[in-house]
Amino acid sequence: QVQLVESGGGLVQPGGSLRLSCAASGITFSNYDMSWYRQAPGKERELVASITRTGGSTKYADLVKGRFTISRDNDKNTVYLQMDSLQPDDTAVYLCNADHFFFPRGYWGQGTQVTVSS
Repeated sequence: QVQLVESGGGLVQPGGSLRLSCAASGITFSNYDMSWYRQAPGKERELVASITRTGGSTKYADLVKGRFTISRDNDKNTVYLQMDSLQPDDTAVYLCNADHFFFPRGYWGQGTQVTVSS
């Protein structure tokens, strides 16, 4: 059974930081490109950051470039999202996605709530 379990969300003041984690099980983690998406109330789900299966390449949405950093540890089957200089517009549910590098196979986590508010 495939599971992606996000953690690390919470309430933070503007300008603060959070580190999200997504622990994967039931898949060969190193065969999957990993991404973080977010969805705010009333808005479409949007890609925040992605990292290739080896960790050799990363991509970021323009809105988070320079503030967020995606990384992964293939030994721990975990992908991370370090979020700095958080703003109220970053408030959303953050979801982890695994996308197989070759086959059309992907999985989603349940999400973790991030709220940026004073």
